[in-house]
Amino acid sequence: MAEGILLVVSAPSGCGKTTILKKLMTKISNLEFSVSHTTRQPRRGEQDGKDYHFVTEEEFIALRDQQPSGFLEWAEVHGNLYGTSRQAVEEIVATGKDVVLDIDIQGADQVRENANPVTVFISPPTPEELERRLRKRGTETPEDIDSRLANAESEMAAASRYRYLIINDELEQAVRDLQAIVVAERRRQNTAQVKRSVLKD
Repeated sequence: MAEGILLVVSAPSGCGKTTILKKLMTKISNLEFSVSHTTRQPRRGEQDGKDYHFVTEEEFIALRDQQPSGFLEWAEVHGNLYGTSRQAVEEIVATGKDVVLDIDIQGADQVRENANPVTVFISPPTPEELERRLRKRGTETPEDIDSRLANAESEMAAASRYRYLIINDELEQAVRDLQAIVVAERRRQNTAQVKRSVLKD
């Protein structure tokens, strides 16, 4: 059985990444979302075990330091810790399913050191539009918004390290773009699998 692809998706906070991924999951089968661990508080409507595994800082550190499993990647973002379970990802990929990691640029860099992911960066059309979306969301304080906007500048500078770039100007188009990337990467992997099989024979 061929292993699934590891899809890493990053974006500045407020860019619509989570909405895009949720819509993608309804359009593509055999695709599983990797549920990250985090020490931040749940936002309105978020469910433990579905959106994130919400844990204390002590619990997070204990999980991070487990050997040989631990986290495939982890980072501190906006004062909170986020991490992806290595074992959970490996189990999904081994079944032939594709797995999606919704992580920041620090986490993406760590995954690149340990695997060969398909990386996608989602960008807002303009900094002004990003600010408008953050303020409309109404889930952060003005101070948090200022911090996220400041971080967005350095995050945008990292976009060149990703294989694909999607501009989220129109939501449905951004979803179609990401869907096309997944389909193309599946075909590429299937072609590589066939070539390896032919050479082996």
